[in-house]
Amino acid sequence: MVAAPSLEPPVLHLDLPDPGRDDLSSMEFHARLEQAWELCDRFDLQTEIWRGRILGSVRDREKRGGEGRGAGFLQWLREREISKTRAYGLIQLSESADSLVGGGLLQETSVNNFSKRAFLETAQADPEVQQLISEAANEGQQITRTQVRRLSDEYTSATSELLPQVIRERTQQNLLPPKVVAPLVRELARLPEAQQEDLRRVLKEEPEIERIKDVTLTARWLTKAAEAGLAVRALQHESIDLEKAMQEAQRLDMLGLVADVVGQAQQLEQAVLKLHTSWRRLGGLHERLWLESGSSTPYLRSLLQGLESLSGSNLRVSLGELAGGKKLRLQLVEEAADQLEAPPMP
Repeated sequence: MVAAPSLEPPVLHLDLPDPGRDDLSSMEFHARLEQAWELCDRFDLQTEIWRGRILGSVRDREKRGGEGRGAGFLQWLREREISKTRAYGLIQLSESADSLVGGGLLQETSVNNFSKRAFLETAQADPEVQQLISEAANEGQQITRTQVRRLSDEYTSATSELLPQVIRERTQQNLLPPKVVAPLVRELARLPEAQQEDLRRVLKEEPEIERIKDVTLTARWLTKAAEAGLAVRALQHESIDLEKAMQEAQRLDMLGLVADVVGQAQQLEQAVLKLHTSWRRLGGLHERLWLESGSSTPYLRSLLQGLESLSGSNLRVSLGELAGGKKLRLQLVEEAADQLEAPPMP
């Protein structure tokens, strides 16, 4: 690992503009605040890189243990109230810093020229983009997330093999804006090869901005419908061919509607599963409290009787005043797997 830079005295004073000064223009006031904010970002970045290195050392030390290894690392996180997700995120950040600095791309002092988010974007960018950004940072330029994204979009739009050659050429000639083409690349990357090829044919025939936007939206809908469809249990039946259904929807220009339908079905199934879990838990707690409270607790018994409309197999829930005081009645019946009915045939 690259050694951490020596600690410097902390800056406890920020040169903030006086909000009560009438002779200070709004533009200048916000510009000075932005400078102060960027300073905080740079200190955040250095601090989190160091913390990532510390956490990496704790983790690596624990890996040397035998039985029960890793327990000390988790205990270390609990004592400092750090989640595993955040801990590994910090470790990844420090490893990215070591890669950029240790690989010779970035001078160690140049890390201070990045905002935290700009540094993370650079670490995730293509090597060619990392090279360009590192050179600019080494020359003393302040690197923002916007700069990194712009360069990444330009490189992706001009070089990605997922795009037809005509799109790449028009991007290189500045006839197509990278900020429009780059999202298309990201969406195409999530699709199967066959669907990618279908959309590339459309782009070859009409390599214009509006068509690129349309194809990007189509690719996004295809992905959304496919991902949701795989998660919806009601669609896990041999008589349902989701891919062909989406082909028909695409022919009718209804992909967006299908994506919304399948996405809503996924949300409904998830809500039902949560409802079932809560219903089972409430029923068990209701029964336990009834048995353990005894007959000498009339008020507790009254409370439990009031909850019977939710804990039994027939649920009655008021939809509130906005629904005109209507009530929703649901019947929950648990069936064995072999009792479930198959979806009706068309």
